[in-house]
Amino acid sequence: MNNYNSKEMKNKNCKSFCRLIEIMEKLRAPDGCPWDKKQTEKSLIRYLLEETYEVIEAIEEGNYEKLKEELGDLLLQVIFLSQIAKEKGKFTAEEVAETISDKLVFRHPHVFGREKFETPEEVLKHWDSFKKREKKGLLDGIPGSAPALLEAYAIGERVSRIGFDWESAEDAMEKVEEELEELKRAIKNRTGVEEEIGDILFSIANVARLYGVNPEEALKLTNKKFRERFKNIEKEAERQGIELKEFPRQEMERIWEDSKKTK
Repeated sequence: MNNYNSKEMKNKNCKSFCRLIEIMEKLRAPDGCPWDKKQTEKSLIRYLLEETYEVIEAIEEGNYEKLKEELGDLLLQVIFLSQIAKEKGKFTAEEVAETISDKLVFRHPHVFGREKFETPEEVLKHWDSFKKREKKGLLDGIPGSAPALLEAYAIGERVSRIGFDWESAEDAMEKVEEELEELKRAIKNRTGVEEEIGDILFSIANVARLYGVNPEEALKLTNKKFRERFKNIEKEAERQGIELKEFPRQEMERIWEDSKKTK
């Protein structure tokens, strides 16, 4: 078994990190790769997102070999963006690592200093006090570019720390029902539909949180389930030699219900 805490292994890991930086520098050099040289921070956003979701998929599958590979792909994006910043004289990959290291030590005085926190809740309270001293808002740090459902979950979780929350999940569920009635009225009046749908989704995200469910993960599971069931419809349509748009709706419903019985 590998001893990941040994001095020899730590030195090897440091060399691997440096090697990756050197490879990226070579790829971006004048005699490097035309594709890599062409990339910008903005052009890499799509790859950063794709690699992040592939990491999540590997975690959900419990596939550590795949996770190792996908984490490498994600790390590449960090190094890639850092190299572009270095070329602009902004910062280096080493400075990125140093910055997060300093932040981790600073935010964990109970590990690296003399503070004593016994529970996760005490740690969170400590972090919130740091944000207050830094004159940051409670919701600062939740990226607006995050998936909307995940952002709503994070907002609800953050404000719940200072008691701005429903008394219970049942109370939050009543809010969903209230918002649903408002949506019905908006549809009837043909105005404000988008806003009311947003209110419902936000309320549902908080119901999920209060029941200990991550709404983003829950919706992902439902999407996966839908894909799997719909494939059965496609297979049957193909077997019968019928175009999907011509496939009888009643037959689709039958296959769908049969799929539900096997999953």
